[in-house]
Amino acid sequence: MHVPDGFINAPVSAATGVVAAGAIAVSLRGARRELDERTAPLAGLVAAFIFAVQMLNFPVAAGTSGHLLGGALAAILVGPCTGVLCVSVVLLMQGILFADGGLTALGVNITDMAIVTTVVAYAVFRGLVKVLPRGRRSVTVATFAAALLSVPAAALAFTGIYALGGTTDVSLAKVATAMIGVHVLIGLGEAAITALTVGAVIAVRPDLVYGARGLQQRLKLRVNGELVDAPTPVTVPAAARTSRRKLWVTGLVTSLVLAGFVSFYASASPDGLEKVAHDQGIDAKAKEHASADSPLADYGVKDIGNARLSGGLAGVIGVGMTVVAGSAVFWAVRRRRGDDVSPASTTVENV
Repeated sequence: MHVPDGFINAPVSAATGVVAAGAIAVSLRGARRELDERTAPLAGLVAAFIFAVQMLNFPVAAGTSGHLLGGALAAILVGPCTGVLCVSVVLLMQGILFADGGLTALGVNITDMAIVTTVVAYAVFRGLVKVLPRGRRSVTVATFAAALLSVPAAALAFTGIYALGGTTDVSLAKVATAMIGVHVLIGLGEAAITALTVGAVIAVRPDLVYGARGLQQRLKLRVNGELVDAPTPVTVPAAARTSRRKLWVTGLVTSLVLAGFVSFYASASPDGLEKVAHDQGIDAKAKEHASADSPLADYGVKDIGNARLSGGLAGVIGVGMTVVAGSAVFWAVRRRRGDDVSPASTTVENV
């Protein structure tokens, strides 16, 4: 659903840029609360994983494909504010390095693919986990539903943006019907990928899933014949740190394999937005990307003739650069959180 240059006029593109900048500023502050010793190391990995999986277009209808948007996955794994930042980092990497999504449309893409998907998905997820029975199965069900609904929500948001600033005169009713229809199908793929990924992390380290916090029962200790909550350990056990490190390495290797090898077998059909844009005439005034001559444009390394090697190497480079950029951002946010902790908040009163 990457919007190229020329779909949306300059005033609305600028307005969405302001919205995106404001949301990122708010998310940076919110991420300070979400990022702790558990989630901070994973946030950059989540961004890299989203980048890798977005290269895997899957067929959804005749001549149409779809790919992960990632807002639901990021929000549930590392928190909604951090999730907005994760997807924004991915979109920035794609727009600048890979000529995927227009540079003048970056505000549109962040608003639609990072903000709308994350906010809708996390709102649906939190609403469902409050009414469903406590447990891992409920988290999986809520994750599936949240991811499913986030995709047509983004399609509807794009239609609204196009209604305000579209550069061609088309039937908005037809655009909305086509966009929502195809993105419901894409949403099913998004939901399956998101639920499987969150379920895999929960099976190994449920404490690392931001959306599942508070759903686990506290360990009880019997003291003087009464059951009381066990105290939360101040330090992270060595076994937990090792488990987290293994999860991080496994996630990174998986991302590299998906982007470097599996992506070669992705569907070559246009994605939902491209298909609708062509059928409805939205792309009549589309412009060539400003980075069309980039060495990594269109997810291939320039001057490498072998398509498999070119695409695989571009994917590996993309994953590497995304995990580095994302980790740097989240390390800085995490460090700022530490700087914001006042000495008074760390003292213990004797009573």
